[in-house]
Amino acid sequence: MPPISPQQTLKDVFGFDDFRGGQQAVVTKVLAGHSTAAIFATGAGKSLCYQLPALHLPHLTLVVSPLLALMQDQLAFLARHGVAAASIDSTQDRDATREVMERAKSGELKILMVSVERLKNERFRHFLRQVHISLMVVDEAHCLSEWGHNFRPDYLKLPDYQGDFAIPQVLLLTATATPAVIADMGEKFAIAPENVIATGFYRSNLELLVSPAMEDRPQQLINWLKPQMQPGSEAPTIIYVTLQQTAERVAKALAAQGIAAQAYHAGLDSQRRDEIQRQFMSGESPCIVATIAFGMGIDKGDIRNVVHYDLPKSIENYSQEIGRAGRDGLPSTCLTLAGRDGLRVLENFVYGDTPEYAGIYRLLEEIAAAGQAPDRQWEVLLNTLSRDTNIRPLPLKTLLVRLEMHGIIAPRFAFLAEYRLRYHLEPSELVSRFEGERAAFVRLIIDNIPIARIWGTVDFDRLNQAGQAQQIDASRARVITALEYFQDKGWLTLEGKRMTDVYEICQPNFTIEALASQLYDDCLNRERIEIERLQAMLALFESEDCLTRRLTMHFGDSTFGDSTFDTPSNTEQWRCGHCSVCYGHPVKLPDAPPEPPLTAADFQRYATPLIEHHSEQLGQPPNAQRLAHFLCGLTMPVFTPLKARSLNGFAVFEQRAYPEVREWAEAMLGQ
Repeated sequence: MPPISPQQTLKDVFGFDDFRGGQQAVVTKVLAGHSTAAIFATGAGKSLCYQLPALHLPHLTLVVSPLLALMQDQLAFLARHGVAAASIDSTQDRDATREVMERAKSGELKILMVSVERLKNERFRHFLRQVHISLMVVDEAHCLSEWGHNFRPDYLKLPDYQGDFAIPQVLLLTATATPAVIADMGEKFAIAPENVIATGFYRSNLELLVSPAMEDRPQQLINWLKPQMQPGSEAPTIIYVTLQQTAERVAKALAAQGIAAQAYHAGLDSQRRDEIQRQFMSGESPCIVATIAFGMGIDKGDIRNVVHYDLPKSIENYSQEIGRAGRDGLPSTCLTLAGRDGLRVLENFVYGDTPEYAGIYRLLEEIAAAGQAPDRQWEVLLNTLSRDTNIRPLPLKTLLVRLEMHGIIAPRFAFLAEYRLRYHLEPSELVSRFEGERAAFVRLIIDNIPIARIWGTVDFDRLNQAGQAQQIDASRARVITALEYFQDKGWLTLEGKRMTDVYEICQPNFTIEALASQLYDDCLNRERIEIERLQAMLALFESEDCLTRRLTMHFGDSTFGDSTFDTPSNTEQWRCGHCSVCYGHPVKLPDAPPEPPLTAADFQRYATPLIEHHSEQLGQPPNAQRLAHFLCGLTMPVFTPLKARSLNGFAVFEQRAYPEVREWAEAMLGQ
């Protein structure tokens, strides 16, 4: 009997008669053994590009996804179509994780989905080395490029993991990749240009509107939206805002006008967010006012409106967010109420991620010190290191990856620094289940883990010393193995916390000053790129050229021509006919309201509280960068022990441009 064709699988398993867009081209490349990149517009069916090949490949397909919501959505789809797929994620208990691993080892599973962070787990990597993997799929693959809009440092390690686990090929999936990002992704995974399949970004059913933000923006939104939200015929709508408090304020204003709107943001507990999402998906709640926390993994076909009440974070974010509209192919509207008033907040988010030079220097000093130890091992608790260096966790992760790429450090393994347990049976009964040396070992564990009420904390040094005294191997590895075995048997509950990464210092004799300057310059360059990204977005919205054309060109899509060869005589043909500019309404964004000049009195009133408290607690005044962060409401790890948020002056200038505040602080401090 001849083998089943991909076309037959498409029909029999997934219920589709034909492939869409570039799906067939990608499936053909993957099944021919080529590493491939699929650059598809949002909603164009990227997931099928790995789901179908997985059923034809001989071994496991490993999918690396950035968000749990994305995994759950895709797993539900696969379950409905009878495909053996599972995930390993943070919501599972040990038994569920072990069951998934056994199914993968036995060959029962065809698809396993994990987060990129899971690959840092030493035990999980050990498991993967025991499993044959045919294909590694990288979802939201733009995250691995520093030129992308959602750069994730951990993604940079994926090419190394491909080699570590002997995975013969990869498939990269993304909806938002510029030509520079595509080239970067292809280089990192050695993907030939002919194996990059892009479907184009043009969506003929999306109407792109830009309207200058009025002074009464809530009323402007209400006037536009209310005719579409009549009872019984509400148009499903997502309204994107930047800040949580804005989401609450706008949702309340809409509800007061009879528009059933709910706020959705990261400040709500997960149960409430899940309920709001369920109501929106089912049609019970027609309008969501959300930060960008909402939308990933949302596959609702009939979203008729996507409104940007505030400026999006970038052209890539804008494209991703409007891509959630009209997936059913019917006409849908994407409205941006654009003004420069929100630009400073977005810019300040960028400046807030740039660490202090002193923090980078302090980080390198610690690495250099660890490099002088005999084993050259450096144990890192990320939150503790973040506090000690005053570098936010995400920029700190990025710096660690950069140091890996410089060859200064190399990750070796990770462990949980703290364990605690509680017994489900009497300790004496636990000892009685063993004989000889093993019984003595279990007795040693019980005698050296004192129980405070219910829980006992494991002290590995104490256990090791007690073991040496009794000539019993009570090494950390043996103790953990035993306690995990006891948990598997249901005899106790074991909890671990404080994940610790262990690095080897590969080059201990580097010059701290030179490397600190290089890393700081890298951070400043990253800052510049992000600010330029914001300016490019403003240029898009103020374009006098077709908005759809400008958007598609940004992503290298030539549907509307190549600007290199356009002349005034032929640009007319490159118009979509369904955007603000094509309707004859190009816009000039209104400037933010002018701010009064900063004065010495402002400094005395708003900066002095931090200067005095900082000097009292830390023995020296803050530098201008730290002071500007405080005044603009940008968090730093050092602000937590200082309780800086409670001081007068915190975030008082959050609507001002950060460079202006910092220059003023430098002048006032004489720096």
